[in-house]
Amino acid sequence: MTLHEVVEVVQGTVICGRENLSREIHLGFASDLMSDVLTLLADDILLITGLSNNQAIRTAEMSDILQILFVRNKQPTKTMIDLAIEHEITIITTPYSMFRASGLLFNHGLKPVY
Repeated sequence: MTLHEVVEVVQGTVICGRENLSREIHLGFASDLMSDVLTLLADDILLITGLSNNQAIRTAEMSDILQILFVRNKQPTKTMIDLAIEHEITIITTPYSMFRASGLLFNHGLKPVY
């Protein structure tokens, strides 16, 4: 699944990283607990979260996650966007809940990490 397809499936808005929309991802992980994200060992993960603060960007960067989907219409701050751009992380937002976004993406072929 490409990030472009993710945007379409969740009726998302690309905040930054539009140049990466052709990037292929195969796995999704939904969590607001960044300590859980730090345990992941896979690449090509879409992080699905409602935690809209600098910690989400920092955790993604430390975990080599290059794409974040913020649910429930959470909007990143300018500082978050600047950090994401610096680390080449694509940020997408959706009005959908974490449950709905995860379910839709799963139904369209995104696999769970475990």
